Parts: sequence; C-alpha cells; structure tokens
Amino acid sequence: MPHYFFNLRYGPGSDRLAVDPEGDELASVEEAHQHALQSVRGLIAGPPSHAVRDWFVCTFEITDEAGRHVMTVPFTEIVPDEDDED
Repeated sequence: MPHYFFNLRYGPGSDRLAVDPEGDELASVEEAHQHALQSVRGLIAGPPSHAVRDWFVCTFEITDEAGRHVMTVPFTEIVPDEDDED
C-alpha cells in the first residue's frame, strides 16, 4: 500500500515547513486527499496553535515514499464555495 507524508506549509508568507516524519499508508491519491482534508478540519477545530495564527494560509504538501510531490492541498479547500450552497 502506498505511503504518503503530509508536510505542513505554514507561517507568514507560508515560509515554514513542518515535515511529517511518519506519514500514513493509504490506498490511493484520492484517499490521501481525503485524509488531508480530514486532518485540516481536525487542526482547525483543535486547540489554538502558537505557531499558526491563520490556518487558511496553510497547505499540506503531500509526498510519496520516494519524496516526490504528489499534490498540494490548501486549507481553504474545506470552505464551501458560495455557489455550492444553492
């Protein structure tokens, strides 16, 4: 099963990177994407962070076990578009 790492890009100008040392085994890229969105919701709903003041400028930079970039998931992706509310 593929192994994905969810590295957190954050900070003023999103210049900091918290590297995920463990990662997660997930069946597909789509599952990795869904896992990232679930993690975003958990981080935002959790206790306040001293390192992150604005979660909505953060992204997950997902890499595979070889360190190749798979996708970037902006935290703003959990906010529904106004058009989706109709």
